[in-house]
Amino acid sequence: MSVRLNPDKETVATVREGLKRTGGYCPCRLERTAENKCMCAEFRAQIADPEFEGYCHCMLYYKDNK
Repeated sequence: MSVRLNPDKETVATVREGLKRTGGYCPCRLERTAENKCMCAEFRAQIADPEFEGYCHCMLYYKDNK
């Protein structure tokens, strides 16, 4: 299992700019709560799930099961 950045550099740049603008909170979420601080609680739970493979909500990170 590995977690890596999205290979699309434009997506990564856009999301990182959004993270700067929001103080580290997921730019895709409206609420500024601890659960939405990057790396968000939703993706941390997905990482813990051995069956999950895919992107986090904002597409910054990708979990690979290989």
